[in-house]
Amino acid sequence: MSRDSEFAFEIKEHIGVIGTYSTGWKKELNLVEWNGNNAKFDIRDWDPKHEHMSRGITLRAEEIKVLAGLINKYFENEAETQE
Repeated sequence: MSRDSEFAFEIKEHIGVIGTYSTGWKKELNLVEWNGNNAKFDIRDWDPKHEHMSRGITLRAEEIKVLAGLINKYFENEAETQE
């Protein structure tokens, strides 16, 4: 698929907002179905109506579990060094 071609997406589940900007855009974690494929975890900025988006990152369930583990490990180690 070329960069100029249309693509389809559907937010299957809104999981949460990571951050909000003064423009009204929000960085969100969602389950998104792209071009009719299986939904993947998706982190990106969205406008208030979810009509426009920034570039983002999509992760399969296995990848987001690894990411969650890495983040938890990082903060556990950080807490230990501050004690």
